[in-house]
Amino acid sequence: MSNIRTPALALALLLSSGLALAAPKQVKLTYEATRNGQAFANVTETYQQEGNRYRIESVTKGVGVYALFGERRLTSEGEVTAQGLKPEHFELHQGDNEKRSLYTDFDWKASQLTMKVKGKPNSVALEPGTQDLSSFIYQFMFTPPSGEELNLPVTTGKKLRNYHYKITAKAEQLETPAGKFKVMHLEDADKDAAEDGKEFWLGVDQHYLPVKLMMLDDKGYKIEQVLTSINVE
Repeated sequence: MSNIRTPALALALLLSSGLALAAPKQVKLTYEATRNGQAFANVTETYQQEGNRYRIESVTKGVGVYALFGERRLTSEGEVTAQGLKPEHFELHQGDNEKRSLYTDFDWKASQLTMKVKGKPNSVALEPGTQDLSSFIYQFMFTPPSGEELNLPVTTGKKLRNYHYKITAKAEQLETPAGKFKVMHLEDADKDAAEDGKEFWLGVDQHYLPVKLMMLDDKGYKIEQVLTSINVE
């Protein structure tokens, strides 16, 4: 029996390693964000890989009166493995208000996730494959969604929750300021999702990077984030 399993395991490892090698090393995405149809922010995302290390930074800058709220900055750092991204540290900052900053550390050896909110740490069991708010959309570069549904454990910086999506379309056409793309459409399968639930349109020929995102904010307003430029190396 072992003679049958060993080649299969080797093939699986080879294929997953191939995905890691094929993923881009440098990505820059820019988006326009609207709130109930009115422009309110510009978003710049960068992904950089050097060796087996990655760093992701997402910066949201408000426009008009929304600029008064300051920048929203998310960063994720960690390791690139044959299975994709393995976060080690995540931060979220809103303007200069340190009380709203979130810090998360991933201790994979101890299987412990520690989230610090308002200076108070909270530790929970770290589930295999857990991502953070910045890393999980780039994880699709390594493990493209397949089948009809997907589940992914993600830390928001405040809690660890399971993102449950249903794949409602795999080859839609979507027009954006950055061009026309063939996209895969992911809808939140949890009808009772909190305000951090999102809906995605992933560029099938762009390494499954997000071409469009949509969510509801804590006041129920519709937030849309649409791609305006993309640079992949």
